[in-house]
Amino acid sequence: MLDFAVLGLLNESPMHGYELRKRLSALLGAFRAFSYGSLYPTLRRLAEAGWISEESPLDMAGARARRGKRVYRITAEGKEHLAQLLSDVGPDAFDEEGFGARLAFFGSTRSDVRLQILEGRRRRVEEQREGMRSSLSRAGERLDRYTRELHEHGLESVDREVRWLTELIESERSERPQSDTGRPAVRTDEHGIYPESREEP
Repeated sequence: MLDFAVLGLLNESPMHGYELRKRLSALLGAFRAFSYGSLYPTLRRLAEAGWISEESPLDMAGARARRGKRVYRITAEGKEHLAQLLSDVGPDAFDEEGFGARLAFFGSTRSDVRLQILEGRRRRVEEQREGMRSSLSRAGERLDRYTRELHEHGLESVDREVRWLTELIESERSERPQSDTGRPAVRTDEHGIYPESREEP
């Protein structure tokens, strides 16, 4: 999912490594402890695949800039790959890390794909909620007051997420165009990826 997040951010604008680290930390920090050590191997892998390019800007004297000022930008092939990633929905889109990254780029994601991701995430959280309820019920009186309060607090948090996801799903369904048949809704041009407009014939 780090590949997806890097391509999504670089699709917005070229960035040097330090700026990209800050943006990724803000994007993924709420869903996992982002490891800076994993960023540069990911950038090398994406560059080797031809999905991003790495540039060393020239300074006023024409000398190469310092290593830390290398700028990364998404390539045309990278935009096509990102468009494919945005249209794919797999199990990793429903866990905390994957869902957080996908949600951050919902503005560039087709309506039908957004709905699949939201519904899949809700099913995942509902399964988690049922497991927590079952564990709490089995534990019964063996739990002391404070441990029980902790479990119930966690259960309330999961309940809130289910309600929030349900609201998002209902909103997505109400705003989804009637003509939306699932055809590709992202395309690329020199400006990057953006939702394809749907005009009535």
